[in-house]
Amino acid sequence: MSRLAFVFPGQGSQVPGMGSDLLERHPELARPYFEAADEVLDIPLSKLCFEGGTEELRDTSVTQPAVYVVSLVAAAVLREKGIRPSVVAGHSLGEYTALVCAGVLDWVDGLRLVRRRGLLMAEVNRRTPGSMAAVIGLPADRVRELCGEVCDDRRTVVEVANYNSAQQTVVSGAADGVVEVSRRAREEGASHVAELKVGAPFHCSLMADVAAEFGEHLAATSFRTPVVPVVANVTASYVHSGPEARELLGKQLAAPVRWHETLNLLGREEVSAFVEAGPGRVLTNLNRSVHPAVAALPGGTARQIDKAVEKLSSALV
Repeated sequence: MSRLAFVFPGQGSQVPGMGSDLLERHPELARPYFEAADEVLDIPLSKLCFEGGTEELRDTSVTQPAVYVVSLVAAAVLREKGIRPSVVAGHSLGEYTALVCAGVLDWVDGLRLVRRRGLLMAEVNRRTPGSMAAVIGLPADRVRELCGEVCDDRRTVVEVANYNSAQQTVVSGAADGVVEVSRRAREEGASHVAELKVGAPFHCSLMADVAAEFGEHLAATSFRTPVVPVVANVTASYVHSGPEARELLGKQLAAPVRWHETLNLLGREEVSAFVEAGPGRVLTNLNRSVHPAVAALPGGTARQIDKAVEKLSSALV
């Protein structure tokens, strides 16, 4: 039997107009999600998805629930078309979507959590402006060393936030620290360094200040045992229980995303295809770079889903 992985994107994958074609083509599946999200959050989330500009969608408190809801709709359309995952994983914010897909978390509870998460992260950025940058072409160990050197030299905060692949490592922290690590990485031969379109310094120690407050929200939320295997960001290993999922989400705020290890785990277990259920192609490109022999298909638009279904239907049992 073929093993299919659904992977769910995080912040930075947002694009103007996301979800609008899914609503147009699959209103019976999409409308309940968008209408409920508008009501639960008391913001015009669907309008921001469909009509919001780049800067509006960059607001962390908007981006996180927006990407989350569009990803849920994409997954619902895939399931309606008979494409169901054997295992799921999500990158940062995408872990919440993965937990919903795995039966661990009710989707409305997850919506409230990602909205609160976004608000808290945005508050950190207002107090201590930060940024994130992707370093391409240097080994992760060397990028981590550069972060340590800059922290010592400049008395600032900059740390590895995402281990995305052998050739891509994301750093996060105070703006001056990220700029300096980026400069030094270029000097050492990084092929490319790019600032990410996010609204706060995710997955670094600057987020530790809000971890306790967010933990209270996690503690008040019900988490169940997974019915589909799900891989956690913090450990790059499987989640076995609801309480474990809750604990790992609390740690995830200030800990790096171990995506490269996650993909290696799925590769060892012979996943036959990856489908990125959500906007953008960030994870599709990473999956192809780590496992070039394994099919990696974007699935964030109606057209992409149609193509993915066509390729997968004959292969999946």
